[in-house]
Amino acid sequence: MIKPLLLSAAAALMALATGPVTAQQQQQQPADLSRPGSAFGAPENPGNWQTTIARTARGHLIGNPAADTKLIEFISYTCPHCADFAARGEPALEIVLLKPGKMNVEVRPVIRNGLDLAVTLLAQCGDPAGFKGRHQALMLAQADWLGKARAAPASQQAIWERGDKAGRANAAAALGLTEMLVRRGQSRAELDACIANDAAAKAILANAKADYAEFAVPGTPSFALDGKLLEDVYSWEGLYPVLSAKFTPTAG
Repeated sequence: MIKPLLLSAAAALMALATGPVTAQQQQQQPADLSRPGSAFGAPENPGNWQTTIARTARGHLIGNPAADTKLIEFISYTCPHCADFAARGEPALEIVLLKPGKMNVEVRPVIRNGLDLAVTLLAQCGDPAGFKGRHQALMLAQADWLGKARAAPASQQAIWERGDKAGRANAAAALGLTEMLVRRGQSRAELDACIANDAAAKAILANAKADYAEFAVPGTPSFALDGKLLEDVYSWEGLYPVLSAKFTPTAG
């Protein structure tokens, strides 16, 4: 059961930001990860790391790739609790921990149904630099398009659940997902090509299977901190105390 929120978002931000910056933090410099073929060839971006985004083997990484603390966020685009975390948790993390380069976050999709697969293909479609914007747009509009999906005839839901090329295209059009991203400035032709990409769909399914084999993700959202799954943490209310304990300076 999710415990009541003890701190407002503003208070949580202030609490995580409290405390003097140590000399070690002031002197810390990102490691040079630029190399041929590397996904992390971005230049140093001190104080503005939330704009650094790279595609990874199983998702997208946001923030300083050399940050000491690494959080993996396992999400499903059809999970209402994940949409809640995107609305309340992700902005707090971005301002306090991602922007100054203290932590990075890797977003990895969990595929629970055919709609998850279609939406994930759209979120990952295009330049990695635009991933965060697509991810947030799809998550924050979830109540609208998921509400339409739930109200659709059972025959149409069955088409979407197949997860094949035709089913994915039908879902993207019927639920207004493609149109939403087109209004944000993305090419319709690019989005149509992504939703029809069977190879990309198979790769997403394989990655989700690999994540389950490695972490045994019990539900969404779930989180792994520095390579270890956080037990019984499925919300911003659950994640905040863990990060607060890690980043709040101790006396002396």
